[in-house]
Amino acid sequence: MNKPTPDTLLGLEAYARQRAALRAAIIPHRRLRSVHLGEHITLQFEDEATIRYQIQEMLRIEKIFEPQGIQDEIDAYAPLIPDGANWKATMLLEYPDVEQRRRELARLVGIEDHVYVDVDACPRTLAKADEDLERETPDKTSAVHFLRFDFAPATIRAMRAGAAIHIGCEHPHYTSREAVGAATRDALLRDLDPQ
Repeated sequence: MNKPTPDTLLGLEAYARQRAALRAAIIPHRRLRSVHLGEHITLQFEDEATIRYQIQEMLRIEKIFEPQGIQDEIDAYAPLIPDGANWKATMLLEYPDVEQRRRELARLVGIEDHVYVDVDACPRTLAKADEDLERETPDKTSAVHFLRFDFAPATIRAMRAGAAIHIGCEHPHYTSREAVGAATRDALLRDLDPQ
């Protein structure tokens, strides 16, 4: 999958002119690539388009236009783009009430290590979490984690052949398992190289 480069990103003025149209296009794209695990977890599966949008937004917010600053943003976000043998996701723990969020983040320490992908007739694929930096303390987890699911070639072949895909979480204080719908499945399979 292609990665953004300084030459493929829009300058701040060009991005400002196109921002509304780009935002309108990315919202349904993100929705298609999202899986909800129960009421409080959303997995946003990233790809080049979602990461390009994130980089453009960060450049805009931080008013970054110097070449090194642009490269630093690319270097920070490009590792979240799948490389053909995996899926990469941002996991959001969503509790609108501040007190409930505080309580639940304390109860859910380690939750990022309990997220998985099941493909029929294949071994379970557990997420590798937060490879960039530690996002929890012994007392609480973070509301945002970055996950990578590395698939064996046989698992990718099974998915491409139509095997059912489920994504879930088995934490002592949060359990959910969801079937991946057809449209989301098709979008996510585009992240994987042919086997």
